[in-house]
Amino acid sequence: MSQLPPAMSAALADNRVLLFGAARIALPDYTIRLLDGSGALMIGGELYQGRDDVYGVLDTIEGIEESLSEETPTLSIGLIPATDTALAALVDPAVQGSEVQVMVGVVDLSTGQPVATPYQVFVGELDVPTITWGENDRRLEYRVNSVGERFFQIEEGRRLSSAFHQSVWPGEKGLDYCTDVEITLAWGQAVDNSVVYTRSNLPGYAETFNRT
Repeated sequence: MSQLPPAMSAALADNRVLLFGAARIALPDYTIRLLDGSGALMIGGELYQGRDDVYGVLDTIEGIEESLSEETPTLSIGLIPATDTALAALVDPAVQGSEVQVMVGVVDLSTGQPVATPYQVFVGELDVPTITWGENDRRLEYRVNSVGERFFQIEEGRRLSSAFHQSVWPGEKGLDYCTDVEITLAWGQAVDNSVVYTRSNLPGYAETFNRT
């Protein structure tokens, strides 16, 4: 695996290998850092533990699904919330879209710390939560979408106009004096190819774009 740091590649070739998985969930007001087992590790200057005192423990991480067409890679993360309060906070709509990072690494048996920087296998965002209730059990499974999901978001309503531009970037007036923006006509329309159609002379657009 050429993508791995040389130190990690060497550690994986050893006769004794201690692997670990880690998940980082950046909620709006709290960051959960969990390991897939007991213990604690410092990763990138941050403490990862087998149990988060506020939100509980990591239950499962199901593999990334390979997909084609209009789908992006996904995985699911299972958590066992520490309390009902933690469960309520995790299913709050405000946490949807929170960044999730999943990493794998190797522990140096002599130091008890990671060998090099763990390999990041997935970056995505929280999507849909599902709660599973048992007799003495309460689990939360979160679907996690790849950040590539944003490429499929519909951008209806966006306009090349100063008003819309400033609705996104207030006070940015770069389109205030933008004139003669060319319009692409749909294929098959009969047009006079001897002129360049702009917002100011395109039939039917003059009233819309030249109104004062």
